[in-house]
Amino acid sequence: MRLRNLKNKDEIISNCNYLIKDIDNLDVCTLFDNDNPIHLEIGMGKGQFLIKMAMKYPNINFIGIEKYENVLARAINKINDYEINNIRVINMDAIDVSKIFNHNISCLYLNFSDPWPKTRHSERRLTSGTYLKSYENIFVDKKIIRQKTDNVGLFESSIVNLNQAGYKITEISLDLANSEIDNETTEYEDKFSSKGIKINYLKAEKE
Repeated sequence: MRLRNLKNKDEIISNCNYLIKDIDNLDVCTLFDNDNPIHLEIGMGKGQFLIKMAMKYPNINFIGIEKYENVLARAINKINDYEINNIRVINMDAIDVSKIFNHNISCLYLNFSDPWPKTRHSERRLTSGTYLKSYENIFVDKKIIRQKTDNVGLFESSIVNLNQAGYKITEISLDLANSEIDNETTEYEDKFSSKGIKINYLKAEKE
């Protein structure tokens, strides 16, 4: 995601009350003043999906991870327009999720992740065997992953990798916008759909 640098991004990030800053000493259980389930989005982008979900489901806590500070600052600006108590954000790389979360997450969202189309980069995909293994211990109990992508190659490889990792595909659509699946959109999704590009979606579960 290439965006023009925000000149005040450091100020925006440092002044954010819902940014988790000390991830090395993070106690996930104390992040929210309740025992509601926690859903995690890896690669939250500019935050549209996270905001919509948090407002729609006030009894669920949402955490968004974003690697790039410039993108995170734009998400923070957007979240600041609302009074949302059930959102937290983290500036970190997805590969480190298992270092932060330990049987805390009820559902994982992978929305429009980088497809890494070249074969030699396949293990960088967020549904590669490497990443799926790193997610194993982040879930409370049942493992639930929801993925959306416009990239057919990524979607196909995700299905293969999820099956190999013991997941069962319980929901699937090759045209999400015209399905009956309940859905909140991302910025990318709105852009793609406006151009007639079909969105692939799956829900995978593992006991």
